[in-house]
Amino acid sequence: MNTTTQESKDKLFFRIAISISLVVLIAVIVLNRKILPVPSELPSWTYFLPKLNAIINATCSILLIWSLFEIKKRNIQKHKLINLSTFALSSIFLISYVLYHWMAPETTYPADSPARPFYLALLGSHIILAAIVLPLILISFYRGLQMQVELHKSIVRFAYPIWLYVTITGVIVYLMISPYYPH
Repeated sequence: MNTTTQESKDKLFFRIAISISLVVLIAVIVLNRKILPVPSELPSWTYFLPKLNAIINATCSILLIWSLFEIKKRNIQKHKLINLSTFALSSIFLISYVLYHWMAPETTYPADSPARPFYLALLGSHIILAAIVLPLILISFYRGLQMQVELHKSIVRFAYPIWLYVTITGVIVYLMISPYYPH
């Protein structure tokens, strides 16, 4: 493939990654603001979604660390398989997260808790970095699957620690807010 064709494909994928990221961000904002109609009665499975999300985040954290271990051993196939699994789990997480925040009432951390400032700072950094990391993940996956190794590495230097932080803080946020769920 010539350089011009590859550059055109790269630019197209970059636009797609940014578009997907913006659509996801807008969807999360809209659903969190309860702009869309919500079901009058919550399905019983809805109450399990926050725990499922924490389990997925914890699993993704472990997979990301395992993936790093495998690439350090130069086991590219296992690294790729682990990352694809992590990406698939993160996609399931995103669907679960959107469903829960669309249907369930908002749970707030108690205003009188001395841990509230820490919780809000952690939650804020988690949300901001989750929005930032999605296009980085998409682009790093594209570069890796295209075997553009140097470009993949240059993006992963930023994407990996952010993605790992987001998955770990997702579990911590869940553990901190879960005692206050009304269900």
